[in-house]
Amino acid sequence: MSAVVQTIDANAADERELTDGFHLVIDALKLNGINTIYGVPGIPITDLGRMAQAAGIRVISFRHEQNAGNAAAIAGFLTKKPGVCLTVSAPGFLNGLTALANATTNCFPMILISGSSEREIVDLQQGDYEEMDQLAIAKPLCKAAFRVLHAADIGIGLARAIRAAVSGRPGGVYLDLPGKLFSQVMDAEAGAKSLVKVIDAAPAQIPAPAAVKRALDVLKSAKRPLIILGKGAAYAQADDDIRALVEKSGIPFLPMSMAKGLLPDTHPQCAGAARSTVLKDADVVMLIGARLNWLLSHGKGKTWGEAPKKFIQIDIEPREMDSNVEIVAPVVGDIGSCIAALLAGIDGKWPAPPSDWTGAVRAKRDDNVAKMAPRLMNNNSPMDYHGALGALRSVIKERPDAILVNEGANTLDLARGIIDMYQPRKRLDVGTWGVMGIGMGFAIAAAIETGKPVLAVEGDSAFGFSGMEVETICRYNLPVCVVIFNNNGIYRGTDVNPTGGADVAPTVFVKGSRYDKMMEAFGGVGINATSPDELKRAVDAAMNSGKPTLINAVLDPAAGSESGRIGNLNPQSKLKKK
Repeated sequence: MSAVVQTIDANAADERELTDGFHLVIDALKLNGINTIYGVPGIPITDLGRMAQAAGIRVISFRHEQNAGNAAAIAGFLTKKPGVCLTVSAPGFLNGLTALANATTNCFPMILISGSSEREIVDLQQGDYEEMDQLAIAKPLCKAAFRVLHAADIGIGLARAIRAAVSGRPGGVYLDLPGKLFSQVMDAEAGAKSLVKVIDAAPAQIPAPAAVKRALDVLKSAKRPLIILGKGAAYAQADDDIRALVEKSGIPFLPMSMAKGLLPDTHPQCAGAARSTVLKDADVVMLIGARLNWLLSHGKGKTWGEAPKKFIQIDIEPREMDSNVEIVAPVVGDIGSCIAALLAGIDGKWPAPPSDWTGAVRAKRDDNVAKMAPRLMNNNSPMDYHGALGALRSVIKERPDAILVNEGANTLDLARGIIDMYQPRKRLDVGTWGVMGIGMGFAIAAAIETGKPVLAVEGDSAFGFSGMEVETICRYNLPVCVVIFNNNGIYRGTDVNPTGGADVAPTVFVKGSRYDKMMEAFGGVGINATSPDELKRAVDAAMNSGKPTLINAVLDPAAGSESGRIGNLNPQSKLKKK
């Protein structure tokens, strides 16, 4: 039971035990196995954080709420329990809301708990401290939003938030706790009875047998089948069954970036290095926890070629089906149940895919890998992306248990194709929205939730969104090695101001920046690396030591291209100056 307040009833002159909103929130979290909170302290939740720590909950305090929210979101992805972010009201809530919206888009279970101003004043718009109708603002940007006004409802409010976050398609949930809720007092025994332990928060959703049979029939008819694994497949933690399905079927598979490692990228059936070929030439495509969004060119257009396609889709959300193209065999249910049902239908008589297809995929993959190999072995100084990533590729190969966090433009686009992954849920990146700023939040939560060493590979622009959190990494002495690909700017550092004025171009940063000095300022290890060999030695030393480390990897300012491989998303002017 929580700490209690002793008080004297003046009328009955007897002593009874009381509890309050602070303790009920903490007890409700602990009852449901939530033992870590990510957040930023301040009015009105400062004491909640202090008391949570005193009660044995780990409270990780950040420098900005968006980074704390990103940490909570990826904690949810890694653990299948909702990560919790705790913020102050109004601006702090808004900072956390960006991460909550991103979590919802990526299907990461997360709860944003924010203190808020008094309802009576907010509703009359009388100008309270940090006045804002936070519940109304949050609702369109998350899966569910709740407000608790009475201490007796804290248990049910948190239970609803937990169930909403993890059931069905996971996502972000907002829980609004007005400031005066925390000091509300009630009988301790009644308070204990008001708490709810959530049972079977994410119940299995079994696919219909007819849907499973339809999918197997379509798959069996394929001449050029392909399996695409999305991050939903990684989240499901049905690793053994997914591997068995791929291997028993003999079908080539293409992992999306956060699904890399479900089967090793070096697996003989992996088509990652032949992506263009398999998307263009496949005739039947089975999507497992992947969506036909912009990352897969919406399932149509030049990327997918002229060959007619049939799509099988496995997803827990029925509305995802037919979102861009016709799905001829929808299988609705949780991925673990769906894969188990499909696996039961693949027996020893299952026909192997035609050898001309698997042979063509293998040949294309091997050819592309061979063409890339020399570029990854260069030791140029200053570095280019391929030389630097070649060094980091070797680090992950030697340390497959390490977690890779990756963000940027070129840094992201190239790394996800070059660095092979060998175990599931070891690659964490920008996901569905393609946002920047997730790096330090993801790295901190990955280290805390798994205890594994983390390698965060950041573009210099991407790092700027959350760079101050290197102090947080040092404060908690986390085994995080941050590598910044520093080419002096966004995309590259060679743009010039066309007017000839004193201002640099909008995409250019301070030349010769030494990001490593930032880490040294907080007691961590800072290293400046100018060649792939230096980079490899520095990262190895960091990963061996487990000490907070930041490596400033000096890249050629001309290295990089506009927006990496998604440059077509940047509109171009068709007008020419006269």
